[in-house]
Amino acid sequence: MPKIKTIRTKKAPEGWELIEPTITEIGNQIRDVENQAYSDKKKPEQFWEIYKLHHQRSRYIYEMYYYKKEITRELYEFCLQEQYGDATLIAKWKKTGYEKLCCLHCISKSQHNFGGTCICRVPKAKLEEGKLVQCKQCGCRGCASGD
Repeated sequence: MPKIKTIRTKKAPEGWELIEPTITEIGNQIRDVENQAYSDKKKPEQFWEIYKLHHQRSRYIYEMYYYKKEITRELYEFCLQEQYGDATLIAKWKKTGYEKLCCLHCISKSQHNFGGTCICRVPKAKLEEGKLVQCKQCGCRGCASGD
């Protein structure tokens, strides 16, 4: 969640106008999802949409800086400092094999049996044919880079 803007908050660098509409739109979508009633869903399923939108916002900042090169380093660091994007998730995306990582829960060894990783990290070629795989933490259906 981005920090609260006050009088002392540092002003956004040049180029903020370019990405602000998309970031605020995704932020509004996150707020809408948080305010929905979840009476018919299991507890972990309640957060799947929030994880998806959080990933989308971080991926947008990452691609705008590294691939499209439409924002400056100063603006990129501002977005990470103000928590518009997840810095640790973006750091993993830069590493080989983690380019499509959905969330940090899927690679956290402490949250899985026997110290492994999530089922969504297994390449689809190594799974049984026709088997539907879905992560229990974030609802991902496969984020292994080797697909």
